[in-house]
Amino acid sequence: MGHPAQYHFFKHTIRRLMAEGIEVKLVIKTKDVLESLLREDGLDYINVQEKMRKNDKLSILMASLQRSWEVIKISRKFKPDLLLGSGADVAHAGWLFRKPCVTTLEDDIDIIRNLTRLTYPFTKDILVPIPCKVGRWEEKKIGYAGYMKLAYLHPNEFTPDREIISRYDLPERYVLIRLVRLTAYHDVNIKGLNPQLVEQLIHLAEKNGYRPYISSEGELLPQFRSYQLKIKSTDIHHVMAYASLLISDSQSMSVEASMLGVPNIRFNDAVGKISVLQELEERYRLTIGIPTSDPSQLIKKTEQCLSNPETRALFAERKAQLLREKIDVTAFLTWFIKNYPESRLQMKSNPDTQYQFK
Repeated sequence: MGHPAQYHFFKHTIRRLMAEGIEVKLVIKTKDVLESLLREDGLDYINVQEKMRKNDKLSILMASLQRSWEVIKISRKFKPDLLLGSGADVAHAGWLFRKPCVTTLEDDIDIIRNLTRLTYPFTKDILVPIPCKVGRWEEKKIGYAGYMKLAYLHPNEFTPDREIISRYDLPERYVLIRLVRLTAYHDVNIKGLNPQLVEQLIHLAEKNGYRPYISSEGELLPQFRSYQLKIKSTDIHHVMAYASLLISDSQSMSVEASMLGVPNIRFNDAVGKISVLQELEERYRLTIGIPTSDPSQLIKKTEQCLSNPETRALFAERKAQLLREKIDVTAFLTWFIKNYPESRLQMKSNPDTQYQFK
């Protein structure tokens, strides 16, 4: 797992598999709060990339190859029957030892082309949400009616806890601003929120009677430190669930907010390029995407969301529609893994099999 969202995707399934006596080996790399999440949840893991890599293409390639070598060594000793993950490392290990690897992603091939060149030729199946584009690897695609974030934010798995909000003494009305480093393999040359815009967003929130909080992967500039959100990593979804608005340059947290029915605006150069977010924006109207070329639109939409007292209720209605149409992803994923490879054959011959988990 190379991202906190990937751990969240698997975490409930991991516990269900372990409870049934299935041995699970967790392998991670250092990314944001990923390691903290596993520690807080009391799970054993192996970190195959403890230091953050640089963000140039050569460093990304070398780090990928190094992780593949480490996962190959772990697989030689562990002898897994099935490998799962989003990276090329598990695909390479599966191919080398002639064991099936299921690649779990929700990015389109055009966004992660370099990753797919290293991954898709070696993986057995590509398990992705139905809208995801996998290019010429369509015969390997198994599409499911859901999203990775729905695996851990579906109401069957997650209930927001207002006591957590009280514990941190958060006010009734608050806005979250999420800043990411944008250094992932699919984020090269992508821009997001800058300090000037953050200052404007803080002013807008305060003007409309909201307390702004900033969540950031990196260290905040001095002028923003009084707004820093200081919570346990495992509490972020509870805090997000009660927010009046999320403004972010993160795709992941924008999808998470959509799963929770929280109004959200994402501001980066990937707007309009990711099928999952396009579906959430166009079909369900659960997220608002604005490219970095149009900062004035960001300010305008933020003002509209904050000044309309019905915004939260509208997003809650749209979330209800989404849940009526999508499956319980964790229930499906657990079934898929437990019954593999029969489950892949069922999904290939009759994709509607998954709707037993609706």
